[in-house]
Amino acid sequence: MGLQKVKSILPAGSYYFSGDEAVAEGAIAARCGYCAGYPITPATETLERLSIRFGETGAVFMQMEDEIASICSCIGASWAGAKALTVTSGPGFSLMQEGIGYAVFTETPVVIVDAQRTGPSTGQATRVGSGDIMQAKWGSHGDYLIIALSPWSVQELYDQTIIAFNLAERFRVPVLLMAEEATAHLRERVQVSGEVELFSREKKAGAPPFGTRENDGVPPMPAFGEGEKLLVTGSTHDEHGLRRITHPDIHEKLVTRLHNKILHHGQEIIQYENYYLEDATVVVVCYGFTARSSLFAVERMREEGKQIGMIRLKTLWPFANDVIRDIGSRVKKILVPEMNLGQVVGEVMKYASCEVVPYNQVNGEIIHPKTITEQLRRLG
Repeated sequence: MGLQKVKSILPAGSYYFSGDEAVAEGAIAARCGYCAGYPITPATETLERLSIRFGETGAVFMQMEDEIASICSCIGASWAGAKALTVTSGPGFSLMQEGIGYAVFTETPVVIVDAQRTGPSTGQATRVGSGDIMQAKWGSHGDYLIIALSPWSVQELYDQTIIAFNLAERFRVPVLLMAEEATAHLRERVQVSGEVELFSREKKAGAPPFGTRENDGVPPMPAFGEGEKLLVTGSTHDEHGLRRITHPDIHEKLVTRLHNKILHHGQEIIQYENYYLEDATVVVVCYGFTARSSLFAVERMREEGKQIGMIRLKTLWPFANDVIRDIGSRVKKILVPEMNLGQVVGEVMKYASCEVVPYNQVNGEIIHPKTITEQLRRLG
């Protein structure tokens, strides 16, 4: 089991995809067997493409009556043995939160793509924003950790969709792909390799499906129909799935393990990219589409002799605490540009010992490189 190389579904080569199309092809490359969703801008094109392409690959596509039904049917499909995907945007993402919490507690692997747009509520359905970052971490109730990725290009929407399935299967957890309208509707060249690495779900006959001897372990996951006795409940349960709603020790043990299986594997999960940090006195911490504008601005400033670097967060949750703590102890200032009123900047402030300066924009437009350049000039 574990990671294995398999032949790509698409022939190796260069393709011209939109971000939504790249998500669909990434899901197919990951051998997604089931997708359920409800049309919503700017994610509908992924569903449209999958509704056609799944007919060619033998997978199952279902248009559901709403996003609540979508996430719940994906959970069921996952327990039937399929890799499952749902795709949505802000209002639909809100409707899915109870189902996401259930998937966390029942350790159900599922991939959720949130093509973010401006909100709250219906907001500007066709405009860009990054306002769902904290909802990705805290949207459902209770104590839990989740994995959320942040792509900045069409290529990464393809690549990170595959990675999201691998992480979901590896850690038995919902994995969120926090796309944005700007990347979902962008068209770029995507390079597809002849092979992909995929994680095969761990199975062990007779093993308890909800517990291991290790406090940070991930138990094997059987599917219905494989001969195992399965009880899947959103109530507190023991390692065999039996409800134990009046046992404080069992609840604490379960919630702690669900937390630790993500927290203790941060080095395996967290990904980021560094640019020009060797001599930097000012660093831009950024993610998603805004990182594209940030890199352009940083490189222009360095051409002027300014000592400016950049960190791009490819993983938003779990947060790169140690990375920010380290760089925050070595530079004078950190700029955090975001297409929201300040979400990741609060996390940066927790761990960086230097001055942290936010730049926030919520007008439905991307943050232009010129704007980031102006902010950097103000920092001196």
